[in-house]
Amino acid sequence: MSTNIEQIRNSVRARIWQTFAQSGVDLSSVPKSDLESLVDQVTDNVLLEVDALLGERQDVPEVLINRAETGEGEEEQILWQGRPFLSIFDYYTITTERLRIVHGFLGKDHENIELVRINDLDWDHGVFERALGIGDIIVNSVDETQPRIVLRNVSDPAKVYEIFRRAMLDARKRHHIIYEQAL
Repeated sequence: MSTNIEQIRNSVRARIWQTFAQSGVDLSSVPKSDLESLVDQVTDNVLLEVDALLGERQDVPEVLINRAETGEGEEEQILWQGRPFLSIFDYYTITTERLRIVHGFLGKDHENIELVRINDLDWDHGVFERALGIGDIIVNSVDETQPRIVLRNVSDPAKVYEIFRRAMLDARKRHHIIYEQAL
């Protein structure tokens, strides 16, 4: 899990405990395990709500070029768009041709990785990430400048992984690319 998300989660959790302590409500009759569970659930739901509010303000990346108009084939389709959990500066897009990553708020940095240049995908999530429904998608490519990219804190990583994997395999078929493993 990204240290940043874990730090935010711990900070929110500490604030909730502090609020309980300052409330003056007698919680001594509530078992500690029940209080721990309640604080964890409240923490995760607060983070999910903040993430949803941030998502409503997220700008959609610019429209993709209609490649049919340029004579390069069929139109590039957006298959999935998302952003890291609690982020307002990064944005991910998976299309029928590439992975697009946009970083930044005012000045934007764009990265594009053609799907045919990706040779392996994987995904991962830890305990806290599972509770929040997020995880990381690991992309290994033949790009020499950035052979490994991690899409951090993606919502529903198993679903996004499958969309990405199918798009990568379809792009290979369309472009007649076959990878063979050495024995």
